Amino acid sequence: MGNVTLLGIDLAKNVFQLHGVDDKGKAMLRKRLTRTKLVETIANIPKCTIVMEACGGANYWCRKFSSFGHTPKLISPQFVKPFVKGNKNDRNDSEAICEAASRPSMRFVSPKSIEQEDIQATHRIRNRLVQERTALVNQIRGLLAEYGVIIAQGINKVRKELPEILEDGENELSHRSRKLFAGLYEELLEKDKLIKSYDDEINEIYKSNEMCQRIAKIEGVGPITATAIVSAIGDPKVFKNGRHFSAFLGLVPRQSSSGNKERLLGISKRGDTYLRGLLIHGGRSVVRYIGNKEDSRSKWVKDLKDRRGANRTAVAVANKNARIIWAVLAKNEHYRKAV
Repeated sequence: MGNVTLLGIDLAKNVFQLHGVDDKGKAMLRKRLTRTKLVETIANIPKCTIVMEACGGANYWCRKFSSFGHTPKLISPQFVKPFVKGNKNDRNDSEAICEAASRPSMRFVSPKSIEQEDIQATHRIRNRLVQERTALVNQIRGLLAEYGVIIAQGINKVRKELPEILEDGENELSHRSRKLFAGLYEELLEKDKLIKSYDDEINEIYKSNEMCQRIAKIEGVGPITATAIVSAIGDPKVFKNGRHFSAFLGLVPRQSSSGNKERLLGISKRGDTYLRGLLIHGGRSVVRYIGNKEDSRSKWVKDLKDRRGANRTAVAVANKNARIIWAVLAKNEHYRKAV
């Protein structure tokens, strides 16, 4: 085991497959270990590069292996799949991880710190609550329609009109249904309260993080987007440039080109759906409130909106903002507004 320089590990909950190679790529280690034995084994082998797929629990193992003096790396599963030989199993997967990691042009994922994991957990819980609230509001509107009571779209409409509907004795709601809708209204208020608590938590994170404050000065980027991005990307220098970061978020066009014929399609929609959604929502707000601003950026947005429509312009703004965010973080600069 002393000659192993690159070790690929196929992660799981309790059983782990190891595949180690030397500096010439020759297989020196093939082993299947339980969770407890994995820690003991990695703690006692000579220092090497350990590569895993970026999946659930991978960041924990990166921190664990780093504490033993190893150099952990994460690789996207989509880059490992082409190197799997034969049928898919743990043994072949671990070998494919080693093979993919040995490619000189391979791109790796930046491991996350405990602080980044904390921020991401906050965002994920908040996002789940927002989705549940949206589903709850849709259910209230749908059920009310069965009684001939119509509420317009929008959470604020439901918050405002539902208490009035419950007090109205002229509609067709029965005593039982009024009790049911009163319970749903209380559930909605509880969801609002929980989401507000996570919003406050995110604002506290934003106020204590200088990087978040810098990128939040970009039009279309607020505290929620800023904290989500800082928690997700890790080291911005992992990305070669702003376009690379934008491609990571799925905001660049897909290509279907051959020979001298180049064909660009819609955005690729790869990467983190949550981050991409936040940036596009921010782009929509920029387009919506562009008003009569006369700076060069606003003129570009207006011209693009006139030519391509509001939705495509919002995506274009999101793409541009992603590139600006990378420049601000990677080059340690402050955002300079367009004039």
